[in-house]
Amino acid sequence: MATITTAQMQQRIGTETVSDWVEVTQAMIDKFADATGDHQFIHIDPVRAAQTPFGGTIAHGFLTLSLMPLLSSKVPDAPTIEGAKMGVNYGGNSIRFLTPVRSGSKVRGRFKLLSFDEKRPGQWQQTNAFSVEIEGQEKPALIAEWISQVFV
Repeated sequence: MATITTAQMQQRIGTETVSDWVEVTQAMIDKFADATGDHQFIHIDPVRAAQTPFGGTIAHGFLTLSLMPLLSSKVPDAPTIEGAKMGVNYGGNSIRFLTPVRSGSKVRGRFKLLSFDEKRPGQWQQTNAFSVEIEGQEKPALIAEWISQVFV
């Protein structure tokens, strides 16, 4: 993993990175249901969910969105910013859930750096176009424009 300066990160605007594939298991879905209290049968009951148009259990949309940190950690050779002390989520400009993620599917993240600006000394804000692709599917699970901040 390479370490780059903030100036080098600004030069990466427009570049795209892709993560390795990650399996979304039923155990992950069940834990997310427990953590959020969202126990709708389409997520946790394989028998009933099989009778829906989904044909089986599906991940929560917010579970799919919450995979962003995991997927970003699975980008081979992703650079780190020199002197970075921490990064935090700042919010999203848009999020759309396009295709359900079936239990047992593999997903990967696609990230495109849209901007990287210094908001105040040592505080940088980056905006990424983020999508979650499902192995074997043309349409992504979700698309989002996500903002985070990096403190150096």
